[in-house]
Amino acid sequence: MNYRFAIPLLLAAATLVACNNSDSTTVGTTAPNISVAQVTQDSITLFASYPGYLEAFDYVDLVARVSGYQVASHYTPGKHVNKGDTMFIIEPTQYQDAVAQAEAALATAKSEFYYAENNYKRMKDVANSNAISEIDLIKSEAAYYQAEAAIKSAEAALQSARTQLNYCYVVAPISGTPTSSTYSNGDYLAPGANARLATIYQDNKLFAYFSVDDAQYMKLIQNLRMKNTRLSQDAVRLSFSEVMPHEYVGYIDYIAPNIDLATGTLKVRIVVDNPHGELKHGMYTTVHMPYTRSEKAILVNDASIGTDQVGKYLYIVNDSNKVELRHIQLGELYNDSLRVVSSGVEPGERYVTRALQKVHEGMIINPITH
Repeated sequence: MNYRFAIPLLLAAATLVACNNSDSTTVGTTAPNISVAQVTQDSITLFASYPGYLEAFDYVDLVARVSGYQVASHYTPGKHVNKGDTMFIIEPTQYQDAVAQAEAALATAKSEFYYAENNYKRMKDVANSNAISEIDLIKSEAAYYQAEAAIKSAEAALQSARTQLNYCYVVAPISGTPTSSTYSNGDYLAPGANARLATIYQDNKLFAYFSVDDAQYMKLIQNLRMKNTRLSQDAVRLSFSEVMPHEYVGYIDYIAPNIDLATGTLKVRIVVDNPHGELKHGMYTTVHMPYTRSEKAILVNDASIGTDQVGKYLYIVNDSNKVELRHIQLGELYNDSLRVVSSGVEPGERYVTRALQKVHEGMIINPITH
């Protein structure tokens, strides 16, 4: 065999195989599919969220103001009652008797006054003729004024007896929704610390209370001054731990005149209508108060933002579908999922939205727009 010709042939074959393998690798390499989105620009209102609680527009405890046995209750717990409706009856018999006695005492006092008045008039008539002594005239005058005072005392006693009798019929002082009764018919009631029979909540409207820190309040006032508007003119949205069947929006009707030095916060109250009866006294809520508006806010998905030692960044995808790591400056969170970007990107630029761990700077991708 001629080795001078065999060696070059082997080298040529090896080169050909290497070239084929190289070409095969190049053909087999493809850009990965990566989800991207465009940086958007929009006019938005930013909200500050605060924990708060609801309180009925008005509520009142029904209490026993006289002693006696509870003989009746005339309402259904949890069902609306109107102002003036009779809720409970405390045994009225002894108080009816007291009224009758007071009426009799008043009648007696009026009768005695009639006698004393006429006697005093006769005494004055005969006193001019010196038919009686001056002391007799004085006595008749005193009896007259005593009888007059006795009428006023009897009238006051009758009024007090009637008031006590009225207290036997416990009526609703406001319209609203009552709680269940504390006592049962037949229980003995008496005025005092344990005299509460039920509570009525006027819940067609409710107050939502929350506190704003002083720095946020100053920022809010500054923004409102720039808009030439008042704090109470902005609608305030309420949200709850679970989604309610209806949305609720209120308006600020009270701002405390002082900052609480212990907490550095300002107490604020909004009033909200409750036409469906879903809101209840004592519920916890989150108050979303508007504090500024941006006409040209730059927005990206908050979940697409990464963090490194330098700060926050996005993976920007250029026109050649090449990935670029771009550091950005962040603003407020908007609508729970979007983030305002104050600098670093421009509207219309594309950025990687998912699988951040699968991409790196300089990588060529196949962008999939969602």
